[in-house]
Amino acid sequence: MQKEHQPYNIQPADRLANVSEYYFSRKLKEVAQMNAEGKNVISLGIGSPDMPPSEETVNVLCEQAKRPDAHGYQPTVGIPELRKAMADWYKRWYHVDLDPATEIQPLIGSKEGILHVTLALVNPGDQVLVPNPGYPTYTSLNKILGSEIVNYNLREDNHWQPDFDELEKMDLSRVKIMWTNYPNMPTGANATMELYEKLVNFARRHNIVIVNDNPYSFILNKKPLSILNVPGAKECCIEFNSMSKSHNMPGWRVGMLATNAQFIQWILKIKSNIDSGTFRPMQLAAAQAYNNSVEWHEEANVNVYSRRRQLAEEIMKVLGCSFDPNQVGMFLWGRIPESYNDVEELTEKVLHEARVFITPGFIFGSNGKRYIRISLCAKEEKLAEALERIKKIMEQNKISDYGIRFKTHRTSGN
Repeated sequence: MQKEHQPYNIQPADRLANVSEYYFSRKLKEVAQMNAEGKNVISLGIGSPDMPPSEETVNVLCEQAKRPDAHGYQPTVGIPELRKAMADWYKRWYHVDLDPATEIQPLIGSKEGILHVTLALVNPGDQVLVPNPGYPTYTSLNKILGSEIVNYNLREDNHWQPDFDELEKMDLSRVKIMWTNYPNMPTGANATMELYEKLVNFARRHNIVIVNDNPYSFILNKKPLSILNVPGAKECCIEFNSMSKSHNMPGWRVGMLATNAQFIQWILKIKSNIDSGTFRPMQLAAAQAYNNSVEWHEEANVNVYSRRRQLAEEIMKVLGCSFDPNQVGMFLWGRIPESYNDVEELTEKVLHEARVFITPGFIFGSNGKRYIRISLCAKEEKLAEALERIKKIMEQNKISDYGIRFKTHRTSGN
């Protein structure tokens, strides 16, 4: 029996010591506080599309949600209509054949996919290869699950692709998974068939599973590719895809993975013990969205982002940052000038003086510590206003620096 005045003392699980709060979760609290103080911060941080899904998609959701029989539990494997739509979409856009019954698994999103794949394939203490720079969740979720993180380098001088010579020199005997993400976030490096062929060859020779995260292949990119285009890739690769970016549906939490039937069954064993499926009207609406026209994709994923990208490039130029104009995806990645001691000196200055939030590259890994990332998920007028605000503070700094140099020169002259 508990003593009357004994303090109640519960401690968190040890695994929480291995991770911290997600950077954007923490930083957006600061931005929200600044906005509460009337500072009107323009956020160019997160990649959350600000445009709606297609009208047909929303109509199906509303119509189906009115049905009295639409509100029950759904199968973990997803409804047949959605799985067929996913398979048809892969055939139409990527020219990849998938069996909708055995080679596709709908997901709530990529974060869920990372969790389920790791639980299905990786034992605590096994190693996983994680890109540096890369999506922070690859690292954080694997740490939570007890995987040993082994970073592999992505560098600008190698077009942000894996250095296979460097990888071959590593001890890969305990590696189970290699996480890849092309088109790449945060760097904007595009996928190529040559890269995908190298990855598949590497995986087969070293008995490693490649998990390619592919949500950006439609954004500013007229030739989407899949790693599953490579012959034999299904045997050793899993590919994530998402409706968040390419279909303007980030809040819907609808994604998918595609791979061989055996991997699907292992992943389903995990998933079926964690969730009970997705709202049926949402699945039917998602199936409709996979039928969006070529014209819809051209306008939503190319034309709109092209106009925004021009403004983001101007912001980079005003900040003195260099960037690769061939980047794709919904961000612009740029290297900061050498005059700054570190990237936060620049991003904090822009946040507190121009009231514009841009992402420092260090959050993606040490190879991003001299870079910034600008999101294109803001209306053109907001990007234009951000550009003017940043121009103003940079001009003020030039005047201030000139005044200091002039005063120093006069003093030394006396």
